[in-house]
Amino acid sequence: MLDKQVIVIGAGLAGSEAAWQIANSGVPVKLVEMRPIKSTAAHHTSEFGELVCSNSFGALSPDRASGLLQKELRIFGSLIVQTADKFAVPAGGALAVDRSKFSIALTEALSNHPLIEIKRFEQLDLPSKENITILATGPLTADELSYKIQGFTGIDACHFFDAASPIIYGDTIDQEIVFKASRYDKGDPAYLNCPMDKNDYIQLRNALMEGEQANLKDFEKESANFFEACLPIEEIARRGVDTMRFGPLKSIGLWNPKWGDLFDRENRLKKRPHAVVQLRKEDLEGKLLNMVGFQTNLKWSEQKRIFRMIPGLEKAEFVRFGVMHRNTFLESPKLLLPTLQFMKRKNLLAAGQITGTEGYAAAAAGGLLAGINASLLAKGKVPVSFPGESMIGSLMNFISNKNQILSNHQKNKFQPMPASFGLVPELTKKIKDKRLRYKAYQERSTEALKDFKNKVDSCFEKDHLLSKIY
Repeated sequence: MLDKQVIVIGAGLAGSEAAWQIANSGVPVKLVEMRPIKSTAAHHTSEFGELVCSNSFGALSPDRASGLLQKELRIFGSLIVQTADKFAVPAGGALAVDRSKFSIALTEALSNHPLIEIKRFEQLDLPSKENITILATGPLTADELSYKIQGFTGIDACHFFDAASPIIYGDTIDQEIVFKASRYDKGDPAYLNCPMDKNDYIQLRNALMEGEQANLKDFEKESANFFEACLPIEEIARRGVDTMRFGPLKSIGLWNPKWGDLFDRENRLKKRPHAVVQLRKEDLEGKLLNMVGFQTNLKWSEQKRIFRMIPGLEKAEFVRFGVMHRNTFLESPKLLLPTLQFMKRKNLLAAGQITGTEGYAAAAAGGLLAGINASLLAKGKVPVSFPGESMIGSLMNFISNKNQILSNHQKNKFQPMPASFGLVPELTKKIKDKRLRYKAYQERSTEALKDFKNKVDSCFEKDHLLSKIY
């Protein structure tokens, strides 16, 4: 057994994945998590991998960017995706989870691993250069450590403002108004839908725009910018009369069977709601429901007043109100290699949302790669980078100094990026049909990862027996 221990700072999705990969390679790991000693503006528990925003990992189908990323993670035995699969709840074509069971299961799995030592305290500085360390503190990195990271990199931390949607009790909605349906009756009816006529919609929009906001510190007000994929609902409302209707409140294809035949065009045009607010299950039983797309920075009292204006939610009781919080990330293209090592300190790696990837599966992907490479460093071997043909490789190339996608002007405005087919290299033969093109991307990724996985497995072959057990 090796005496050299790897340190992982942060037990979010990336840190949890990294610790699991390291321990399963036969290398001891110390996993440091500051909760519950110190919490954040968004966390509610001390469990590992707590999902503070949505409970969705994105589309499941591998012909979608997030689905391909999930498939690649399954190939490498990702703890995060395996646990998500185990505690999945109905969400149409997406992978959504019971967030409580998910994080509890992660905590138990990591706590019970014989090579993982759990330490609960706030890490105030980077460990010494001699230590192999993974920085996986996420977008909610505590101030003290954030300042030390800025001092180490010489670059002021980047940031944006993110927000979470409210969660309501399922038994407090009006079942006579709210109806189950999937868009165009495709798949199981995984969402609950609150239909709105034009008057309902206009009143809601006006209330959102006029609602009182939660206070932000003065310096944050001056520099605030929102991540476009997670805009507060009130900000979407301000962007135009119909912006919400063509975004999270889109009603097209959502139909209550009580209204007649969805495919009767004349009837559909006559009875289709002006807008629809969707609710997604947080647990299998539907006891908790997430208001899809309703991230917000409204004061809690305003949320209760305004969201009860939505038909079917007049008596809704809230488990958790929406919150907005500041997310921190590194200017990674100036700092990281595609292996996720810092250029100026090869024993220090970064993983997860702090590197500028966006989304739960992307955070797990960073943790997986950082975990593999920390293990290789501990064994005196050369770190690896994922093939660029894979979604994981494309993401890591985007956030690293191998980033060839952004112009020099854009590189000075580096912003978080989710999985996207726009990141992967073009196919040698152009395919016009999107479905066929995405299928080709998937097949190319699968083929490239076969050889890469064999290469990674050979690095760890016969080093340990734990991978056969865990």
